[in-house]
Amino acid sequence: MLLNKKSVELLAPVGQWNTLEAAIHAGADAVYMGGKAFNMRMFRDDFNFDNATLQKAVEYSHAHGVNLYITLNNLISDDEVPQLIDYLQCLDRDIKPDALIVQDLAVVEIVKKLHLNLNLHSSIMMNTHNALMIEKFRQYGISRVVASREMSLSEIRLLKQKTGIELEYFVHGDMCIAEGGQCLHSGVVFGNSSNRGRCMKACRWQYKFGEEAKLADPEFIEKQPFSYKMALKDMCMYRALPELIQSGVYSFKIEGRMRDAAFVSRLVSIYRHAIDRYIADPTGYSINEDDWQQLYDSKVRGFSTCFAINKPTYKDIGLTGKNEPRFFSKAVPEAALEYKVDTPVKTPQQNKPKLAVRCASLQHLKEACANGADIVYAGGDVYQPLVPWTLDDLIQARKITAGAGCKLVISTPRITRTRELSELEQLFTNLGEVNPDGILVHNMGAFLLAKKITKLPIYCGTSFSLFNCNTAALLKSEGAVQAAASLELPHKQVLELIHNSTLPIEVVVHGSIEAMICDFDFIAEETGKSQLSDPAAFKKHYAFIDAANEIHSIRRTQYDSNRILFAHDLCLLAYLPSLVGAASVCIEAQDYTPEYTGRLVNIYRQLIDAYSAYNIHEILEEIAQTGPRKIGSGVYRYEVSK
Repeated sequence: MLLNKKSVELLAPVGQWNTLEAAIHAGADAVYMGGKAFNMRMFRDDFNFDNATLQKAVEYSHAHGVNLYITLNNLISDDEVPQLIDYLQCLDRDIKPDALIVQDLAVVEIVKKLHLNLNLHSSIMMNTHNALMIEKFRQYGISRVVASREMSLSEIRLLKQKTGIELEYFVHGDMCIAEGGQCLHSGVVFGNSSNRGRCMKACRWQYKFGEEAKLADPEFIEKQPFSYKMALKDMCMYRALPELIQSGVYSFKIEGRMRDAAFVSRLVSIYRHAIDRYIADPTGYSINEDDWQQLYDSKVRGFSTCFAINKPTYKDIGLTGKNEPRFFSKAVPEAALEYKVDTPVKTPQQNKPKLAVRCASLQHLKEACANGADIVYAGGDVYQPLVPWTLDDLIQARKITAGAGCKLVISTPRITRTRELSELEQLFTNLGEVNPDGILVHNMGAFLLAKKITKLPIYCGTSFSLFNCNTAALLKSEGAVQAAASLELPHKQVLELIHNSTLPIEVVVHGSIEAMICDFDFIAEETGKSQLSDPAAFKKHYAFIDAANEIHSIRRTQYDSNRILFAHDLCLLAYLPSLVGAASVCIEAQDYTPEYTGRLVNIYRQLIDAYSAYNIHEILEEIAQTGPRKIGSGVYRYEVSK
């Protein structure tokens, strides 16, 4: 690859006008900023721009030969769509940015529907991590993607070779420990969604760690030290710029729209100097140690290359918390079950939702079918020590479900990088032996693969973060037969989605819910063991304990991905009468025993069929006493998701 001045774009954050001037003067090729709504920095209105100032900023940037991108990168609720349409039309007609950075597919749908001349870039919150996702995004008019933070430069290089698309990658600043768009903690616990620009940063809390089986012993818990186990240090790729440039990344993105002008100017000028020197003479390039020292002296949390070079360890975590500039919240107990049992009425037979169950094993599936499930999801992510579903398991599952008059839908992993997609390609090719009723997918890459290889109905899971009817319409136009509502949508907004969507909607009503998906290997770091030396250690169940004494189970999948569960299991049983318009209600049973799964399915089956015939208070008491965790109503206690 021959390099020139157009080979790399240095992209700077802007929160105020003087920062815009400073970033451009320091040598930024492009800047990004947010309007007064629809972006990921909604706590600080003074770091967002009104429409008139945005237009002025575009004119100023263009006069200096600099591109300007506007962040429109949060999830959109249905009641915000009219405001979104007005904003998009204003952007197209008056402001004319060089691109919008987007997360919600509703923006894609509306831009296409209104024939707006707006260039689109995918946000980090889209969690773009495979070539097929990029293939589909290109069809939507997305010309650039921000690659997943968890992708190494080696993976980035392969992604660039496969797709040829413009790639953007964070090179400096605050990083999340969780996969982009896959952290629900703030939205469920505080009603402030990290996917809507209001993250309360539970990853910056103190936690204890231990084997879950020992957590009933107060003496054991007392001996465990608190530390900031998820507080990832700031990204800094300065010393790895040659590797970054040679990986094929085009846009080098600096995080920090709430930083002041002097801070941004220093960062931009140091990275500008290094990039220009490398492009001018790659073989003669060496680190400017004076620039590095200046960069190092101004660090906030300490530096890490995160996942870019090697998988991070506790050396990349600010365990002491002493360099954390601000704590947005402190640990609080998750809300106990809150519900209002409406005057019960018999569910109309024609409006009854189907009862779906996510099953962890063949034995779970048998229990679900025996107790009245209409749909079972089998396959995909499995929590160790359980083993992945084999093809023979799925063939047996088909026989069991056929005998019970139940649909079998094959689930796929929530995160599907190259390995997972390759495995799914083989599985989909062999599904003729299984003859299932559909495939459950969690991203557009797996969706596209299922469409290419099979003719099976496609169901969309909660990782799509379905927040509005426009996104539902787009998924329907792609061929989806059903999609799950976002787990961050409160009751009122779920009902609006159910009643207004042209695509049938599923609602998760019960289960152990994943608050975060993390690729960081907490078990290896805490135990000091490796899977080569002690594989048994990684099949045990572990948990975090926060300062409010809430226990967050850690579950490891067959893909070595860690899932941090909420301290309370979701239980929306009391809301069933209001959910009659849903296509299905789902029990997430992947962390339950087969016996408990069967009992839950039996309970929900009876209540769906004849809610008024049962004492809901007694049933809720039974569930609370026999389940693995306390139960709660999740985000349903809030009027709307902020």
